[in-house]
Amino acid sequence: MSLQQAVQASPPLAHLSALVRTSREMLATVSPLLPAGLRQTVQSGPLDGGEWWLLVDNSAAASKLRQLLPTLQRTLSQRGYAVATIHVKIRQAWR
Repeated sequence: MSLQQAVQASPPLAHLSALVRTSREMLATVSPLLPAGLRQTVQSGPLDGGEWWLLVDNSAAASKLRQLLPTLQRTLSQRGYAVATIHVKIRQAWR
């Protein structure tokens, strides 16, 4: 049994896999709206109950991204994604 088969055979893992896939699709949807320099620093994060987290490298990127949140949320809504809130979180560097 492959890993993909095992994930699909387990309802909790299949649900988690679907959330990860949707989060990545959402980032692909809004990426064209981001300035090129910012686009490279943003990663999709958790998606849970209408809340979505975007992960960024630093506070400057987080600040710029927060300015764009209304546009991102509107675009996601227009594309059929039910997201009530988008959060921005700065990734912690590994030490």
